[in-house]
Amino acid sequence: MKLWLERFGFGKDSTLGRLSLDIDAAIVHLCFTIEDERRKVKVPGETAIPTGVYEIALRTEGTLTKKYAKRFPEMHKGMLHLQSIPDFKFVYLHIGNDDDDTEGCPLTVTTPFVDGKGEFTGGGSKDAYVKLYQKVIAAMDAGESVMLTVSEK
Repeated sequence: MKLWLERFGFGKDSTLGRLSLDIDAAIVHLCFTIEDERRKVKVPGETAIPTGVYEIALRTEGTLTKKYAKRFPEMHKGMLHLQSIPDFKFVYLHIGNDDDDTEGCPLTVTTPFVDGKGEFTGGGSKDAYVKLYQKVIAAMDAGESVMLTVSEK
């Protein structure tokens, strides 16, 4: 399975992206993403991940994993964990509405907004996450690897 995260909106403290799925060379929109701002030098908890291609694996331990297992007992098998990101650890695709809800992780939202300060926020995060999660888990259950390409316009 191939996922594409294309960043196209850049605020002072936030970044807006579009997350899509490649199905037989047809790109299908899944949701939007909110991330921290881009930086040349990483500031812990305040920097978007670098552009690149990352494998997604399931992380089945940790605090966030336990929290999501309680919140989504019928579907949760582990956190969508992005692998091998230089200078980053424990980066997940997860629920949240603005850059305060992340420490470098892409957040899923259905509807993006711009707040009064020119920063990106979003709504429908849970719905976006569930839609994404179900597609990724189905691919993994079918034995597919899941790759995420992060790019910028």
